[in-house]
Amino acid sequence: MHFDHPNPWAPRQDLKVWLNGRLVPVAEAAINVFDHGLLYGDGVFEGLRAYGGRVFRLDRHLKRLEDGARAIRLDLPMTRAEFAAAIDETLQANRVVDGYIRLVVTRGVGYLGLTPTRTANPSVFIIADQIELYPRELYEKGLEVISASVMRNHPNALSPRIKSLNYLNNILAKIEAADAGVLEAIMYNHVGFVAECTGDNIFLVRDGTVQTPPIHAGVLEGITRNAAIELLRRRQVCVQEMDLTRSDLYVADECFLTGTAAEVIPVTKIDGRPIGDGRPGPLTVRLIRDFRELVNQEK
Repeated sequence: MHFDHPNPWAPRQDLKVWLNGRLVPVAEAAINVFDHGLLYGDGVFEGLRAYGGRVFRLDRHLKRLEDGARAIRLDLPMTRAEFAAAIDETLQANRVVDGYIRLVVTRGVGYLGLTPTRTANPSVFIIADQIELYPRELYEKGLEVISASVMRNHPNALSPRIKSLNYLNNILAKIEAADAGVLEAIMYNHVGFVAECTGDNIFLVRDGTVQTPPIHAGVLEGITRNAAIELLRRRQVCVQEMDLTRSDLYVADECFLTGTAAEVIPVTKIDGRPIGDGRPGPLTVRLIRDFRELVNQEK
C-alpha cells in the first residue's frame, strides 16, 4: 500500500539538513521510527533567526536549549560551541543569509515503552531555510486573532518554559484559529489569565504602559519578548509583567505579538473586536522600527 500524496508545502529538495554530524540532502534526512522524539515528543528544540548570516542572540537560544534539556533530564550530546559551529555550517551549506533555523534534539532511539533509560544516542538535526510566518502586509495593517478554547499546559504538568517536542495544545489552538479564518490564537492558562499565543508572546498597551503576562502565567520566556522589553525600557516606557484577563485584551489601546519567526507584529482585532482604532498603534510601530535597528546593530 502506498500513501504518498503531492504536498504543495513540501520542503525544497535542494536543502541540506545537518543530521548527527553530517549534512545530508533533505530527502535522506530521516529519523528512526523508534526515536522517542517521534514516538513520544521526547526532546527539545529552538527556533532561531539569522540576519546577515549571523544568528540573533545565539548564546541566549543555546542557554535556553540547555535549560530545557536539563529540565527533562536529557543529556545534550554537543557543547554550546559545537552547536554554534553546526548551525553556521548549515547556514552556509544552504546559502541562507537571512532566514530561520530549527535546532532539534531528541532523546534518541529506544524501544516501544516510555522508559527514557532504554534509549541511546540523542539525535540532533538542524534545518535552515526561509520563513514568512505572516504575510508582509499584516505588519502594516495588523493581524486579527481569536481566543482559543484550548488552554496552555498547567505549569505543574509540563512547564511552558520548556520548548519540548510536544506542541499538541498549540496545534489544536492553531486549528481553532484556522477554523475562524485567522492566523493566530490567544491561549489562556488554567485559571483563565492570558498566557501567550500558539507561537508568540503577547503584549498590550494601555494609557502608555505596556503590559505582558508574567512567566508564572505559563509563558515561554521568548528571546524576542525579552528584546522587546529591553527596547521599550530604553525609551523609558513602563513595562509591567502582570496577570491579564480577556477583558484587558478588549479594552487595550494597542496589542502586538513577538516571536523569533514573527519578530514584532501588530494585532488590530481580537475575537472580532477592534483594538484601539483598528490600526497599528504608534508605540507598536516605533517598536517594530527599533527592533529592526537592533537586529542590524547585532549582525
